[in-house]
Amino acid sequence: MTWLSPILAGAAAAIAIPALLILYFLKLRRRDIEVSTTLLWQKSIQDLQANAPFQKLRRNILLLLQLLVLAAAILALAQPEIDMGVGDGQRFVLLIDRSASMSARDETDSRGNPVTRLEKAKQEAIRFVDTMREPGLFARDRRDEAMIIAFDTGAEVVQTFTGDKRRLRTVIESIEPTDAPARFEEAARLAGAHAVTVFMEAVGLVTEAGDPMYIWSDGGFPDADRVSVDPSTPVHYRSVGAADSVNFGVTAFHAERAFDAPERVSVFVGVQRVGAAGGGGEVDVEFAVDGLVSAVRTVRFPETGSDAPASEIEAPRPSGVVFRLDRLEAATLRVRLLGQDALASDDTAWLLLPPARRLSALYVAERESMLLEAVEAQELSRLVSASPQQFQRMADDGRLAEFDVIILDDWAPQTALPRGRYLIFGAEAQGLRGLEGMGERVEDPRIVIDWRRDHPALRGVSFDNLYIASSSTLQLGESAVTLAESDRGPAIVEVGDSGARAIVTNFAVLDTNWIWDHNLVIFLGTAIRHLAGDGAAFAHERLTPGAVLSTRLPPGASDVELTLPGAERISLTPSADGLVNYGPIRRIGLHRLRWTGVPGEADQVVDGRPQRTMAANLLDPYESDIRPVERLELATRDIESAPGEAGPALAARSLWPWLILAALGVILLEWFVYNRKVHV
Repeated sequence: MTWLSPILAGAAAAIAIPALLILYFLKLRRRDIEVSTTLLWQKSIQDLQANAPFQKLRRNILLLLQLLVLAAAILALAQPEIDMGVGDGQRFVLLIDRSASMSARDETDSRGNPVTRLEKAKQEAIRFVDTMREPGLFARDRRDEAMIIAFDTGAEVVQTFTGDKRRLRTVIESIEPTDAPARFEEAARLAGAHAVTVFMEAVGLVTEAGDPMYIWSDGGFPDADRVSVDPSTPVHYRSVGAADSVNFGVTAFHAERAFDAPERVSVFVGVQRVGAAGGGGEVDVEFAVDGLVSAVRTVRFPETGSDAPASEIEAPRPSGVVFRLDRLEAATLRVRLLGQDALASDDTAWLLLPPARRLSALYVAERESMLLEAVEAQELSRLVSASPQQFQRMADDGRLAEFDVIILDDWAPQTALPRGRYLIFGAEAQGLRGLEGMGERVEDPRIVIDWRRDHPALRGVSFDNLYIASSSTLQLGESAVTLAESDRGPAIVEVGDSGARAIVTNFAVLDTNWIWDHNLVIFLGTAIRHLAGDGAAFAHERLTPGAVLSTRLPPGASDVELTLPGAERISLTPSADGLVNYGPIRRIGLHRLRWTGVPGEADQVVDGRPQRTMAANLLDPYESDIRPVERLELATRDIESAPGEAGPALAARSLWPWLILAALGVILLEWFVYNRKVHV
């Protein structure tokens, strides 16, 4: 047994018990009676002797009962706890999901008030901390300790191991929700990083079982199948969230200008519904241009006629709507789902539309190929064909800036690419961030097995019939984005930064049958539009909460200030080459960078200062799918959700409530005895 506050109880006992005894010492019960003779004086003397201090306390049942009440109250102040079969103090790792879906308001607290999933998770985590064992008066080393990890896309140790319950409660209460998607791999890695490695004779290095992990989340991690947890590590999962919640979310938002009429803009909005099985519904989608509402359309989800119980929640059902507008100038587009649902983070999205323009391209090759004919079919405003020597002269004269996109056909310069947007076929380019190298081209037939159909550069493109006779192996860095994957590795990637950016293939067009496929013409059109629209100020406009905002400002930029969606302003210092970084991004919305200096090609000038606007959107079907997961299916094992009060956290049980109850019972008994004595 341990005592949480023995000193307080001792002080209370030192005051209360003597005070009660003193009250009984001073309490006299003499009555004034007239007598007619002094023969009774001897009786009075005996009465005085009976009032001596210790004589007065003999056989006093009321005093005994009141002392029992005081003893119970004082013991309750000492907060005794009894160990529930656990030996030395334990260490726990508490993992709390703070991702976007944890802001769904479909839980209730102990009073029945509606709360978010994160608030519910924090309440349960605090109750867990309250049950942790405190240090005993004579066993200070037997207390429990906990470490707290908050995670969304990334993970953060918000509190290292400590047994200070007040500190743990404060840290848990301070965890704020974010709009970032949930990923569990990094959180599991941080939790497992504290496992102890010991050396055993004849065995070698052995990793002991990690500290028990307790996870509060609604599950649904897209990377769960990549998460490995040591089988000897105890893992406890507590699922939060109501299974019957209905949610509508924006999962896609992009705009395209007509190639032959750039002023015509088509805006595509993808909407997803998650709700009770078989149920239908509808949601109004509001479309605004530069803050002014332009149109409202209704997206309907018909009933599926499912025979499943209404309490079961069905798989997400996608739908969408298209808005059209005529706009030559740049604009800030916004869509918003009207009405109430469980999650608000996925109800709004923003998109920065660049100004319309007819595109120009520079085609560079050692010798012209049939690829040039496919480029000519794009109806560009200007198309120039150049040799490598001419390309170098243009670069030296600064004339490459005249072209929106530069197409390098089976050739690339040996030096770093100048600033610009490039579409590179089968050549190793230098100076592109994320492209670390390209191996020798070998004759090794390949096919494309998967590609990102939702990427703007591949929209409407099919690789089903593409046959690659010879190709190279791409060596990629972390920032590279794989657009198409062959059966031997990445085949098409997007690399670079705001200075030089490129889409690179590991094959030359003439080494494939693509030249005879209409999908090549489609790919050229979508890739050129994507690269041209991905200009200086728009290179990083499509931010995702949880990612890092990174952009390069014009040379000489100073006094850089970032305004967050909540109007908070943060000062940033650019590097020598103008690169600024901030993150990870926590909230959806518009992020505005302002600085002193010259604006970039597509930057705005507001109140005399250049401004670059970037939009952060959730647009994540996994996160909008708010169905709580009752079982985590990790790479190494499955973990079932346990009730909120279950688990070895109940290592010590508090006895003070029972002592208070006992004190109340003794008070009732004392009142009964008092009344009997008065009436007798």
